[in-house]
Amino acid sequence: MADDAHDSSSPTPRDAAPPAAAQPDQAQPAGYRVPPLSQEGRTLTTSQGLRLRDTDHSLRAGARGPSLLQDHHLREKITHFDHERIPERVVHARGAAAHGHFESYGTAASRTVADFLAPGRVTEVFTRFSTVVGSRGSADTVRDTRGFATRFYTREGNYDLVANNIPVFFIQDGIKFPDIIHAAKPHPDREIPQAQSAHDTFWDFVSLHTEAQHHAIWQMSDRAVPRSYRMMEGFGIHTFRLTDAEGGTCLVKLHWKPLLGVHSLTWEEAQMLGGADPDFHRRDLADAIDAGHFPRWELGMQVLPDSAEEMFEGIDLLDPTKLIPEELAPVQPVGLLTLDRNPTNYFAETEQVAFHPGNLAPGIDVTDDPLLQARLFSYIDTQITRLGGPNFSQLPINRPHAPVDDMLRDGFGQQAVHEGIAPYSPNSLDGGCPMTAGADPSAFLDVPAPVAGSVRERRAPASFEDHFSQARLFWRSLTALERDHVVAAYSFELGRCREVAVRERQVQCLARIDAELCRRVAAALGLPAPEAEEPPAEDMPPSAALSQLGGRWPVDGRVVGVVVDPDVLPRDLEATLAELETARLRPLIIAPQGGEVVGRPVDRTFATAQTFELDGILLAGAPAAAVDARPTVDARAGTPVTGAAAVVDGAGRAVASAVDPRVIALVQGCWRHAKPIAAWQDGEQVVEDSGVAGRLAGLDPSGAGSGAAAGVVIAADGLAAAEALRDLLAEHRVWTRFEPAAS
Repeated sequence: MADDAHDSSSPTPRDAAPPAAAQPDQAQPAGYRVPPLSQEGRTLTTSQGLRLRDTDHSLRAGARGPSLLQDHHLREKITHFDHERIPERVVHARGAAAHGHFESYGTAASRTVADFLAPGRVTEVFTRFSTVVGSRGSADTVRDTRGFATRFYTREGNYDLVANNIPVFFIQDGIKFPDIIHAAKPHPDREIPQAQSAHDTFWDFVSLHTEAQHHAIWQMSDRAVPRSYRMMEGFGIHTFRLTDAEGGTCLVKLHWKPLLGVHSLTWEEAQMLGGADPDFHRRDLADAIDAGHFPRWELGMQVLPDSAEEMFEGIDLLDPTKLIPEELAPVQPVGLLTLDRNPTNYFAETEQVAFHPGNLAPGIDVTDDPLLQARLFSYIDTQITRLGGPNFSQLPINRPHAPVDDMLRDGFGQQAVHEGIAPYSPNSLDGGCPMTAGADPSAFLDVPAPVAGSVRERRAPASFEDHFSQARLFWRSLTALERDHVVAAYSFELGRCREVAVRERQVQCLARIDAELCRRVAAALGLPAPEAEEPPAEDMPPSAALSQLGGRWPVDGRVVGVVVDPDVLPRDLEATLAELETARLRPLIIAPQGGEVVGRPVDRTFATAQTFELDGILLAGAPAAAVDARPTVDARAGTPVTGAAAVVDGAGRAVASAVDPRVIALVQGCWRHAKPIAAWQDGEQVVEDSGVAGRLAGLDPSGAGSGAAAGVVIAADGLAAAEALRDLLAEHRVWTRFEPAAS
């Protein structure tokens, strides 16, 4: 793919249909074998292959007698069940994953000898997304950092890029990692709150360890409540070193740029989803892949000189709490990641995958970043307990797709039957094998690099002492609306802290970032806005890449709720659904009851549909209240609509709409969360009864404008309605409905 087809500073919006899926290189190295399935026949057996006649009754001494110890099937079945659970990850426990492939553009071939970045190379991958703090059973949509870990099954062994959706980390040195996680996890006395940072210990740590302020402001932004894993950036956080064929080196920061753009939920949506659909993100990913809307990301590199100081434009490249603005070092696309297959078994693949930032490829090496150095130990150490021993790399999901010839032997879970008698090197008894690769250019090379300093000491360099300037850069790069969300998030989180001293100390930290931010949060907390102990950093140019708003993006996989009633004309509905699918949207049929509509299954009924699972809504009728629309069944139903949404009779009294009130609630929710609304046939009546028409008049009292400006379209037919929705969804939300707060 040509370099000039890409904007070097940000991902290029693409409205065209995605390219045909590339196929991974088929020629696997000798020695690689796909493991067999565990279910290989139709007849139930024991784990030893013994075929069974009965698995519903234990062996007893008579029909009413005691169970017998000799019942081998009972003992095996219960024993295995008792040991099915393994320890969950201490962080990133809640996750979802998918298989796919990575296609190299070849643009990095001059920078590194890594084979998977050679021109046209296609490599199988496995990617796992996750939250950080919550337990395995917590909700997907909590305010949190997200993990974005990708394994490349390269011809040269496994390479893992263990990334997050925020480009910086809370701490600079890995020795503090247990401390920040202890602070973020539930309080040890009552094990609450779950999967939240809105509590005292978290903000106590963040306000005392001010290096965390940059990450904290990102976590208070919309980045911490992504709309979908498919619409989320990924960042390698650390600086890595590349080596080319001549032995030259450069430093890089690695980025994943989603082709669908970066988009978020509203905080209200995130909270509602936590209760109504805690599996929202994993369901969204799996459903999109099943529907053929394969998520894609470009891998990009910020290429930096490899100097002895390891500094760039005054920024310490070994400090994981700092980013490099893309205006200073553009992100250069080097390949395309496509996820196109869901896991077959969650436990075997998503749960047992063991990522490790030390799983490197020839031509890619680590740097002396003190957080990365600790991760190199922690990620491999944790698997020994979690996966039951040192042989976790032999599990199917962890096996390299390259030949393995190591000298590691025995241990729990050993699956290999090793030959030979001399697992050491050099040896003269097994033909000298395995032998080191010597000067083979395809082997991994530890790049010779000088080590700064010669005195052992426990202290950070002076360049690590700036904890606030980049937090200010992020704040200044946001739009007014995004700043409103940051203020609201700080106000919510600190408002949940009981200790006034913690709130006051964090507000003092905000004064070091920006006076307006400090004043607005302090006012929400009922605290005086303090003067900064040190003035905020000098103003710097905002970085456009740090804001999510602006631009138009592909709508692949966006979910459109299609509300139907018995009166809709089948031919018109069929054409409308086909038009939505042609536009690569995902229609969700919402009907009064289950069954089929125009030969398609009903996806949601009026009782089960929720606004927050939709990106937009299309009203193909004005369905009357269904038989289950009663207050005893659904609290949203059966009562007169009041306020701006009221239907008024001739005497000016509010009366209930004839439309099913749950449909009214769906439309009102879409309006509230700035989602586009389109109607045709009798759907205009729903818009009227929901009060949306009145709000449109309020936005444009002259009546000269059209509802399209506020994302409400009354179309002549279903095809026009579908086209209007596609156009509106390209901007994610109808931003004109949000008014930034006065600062």
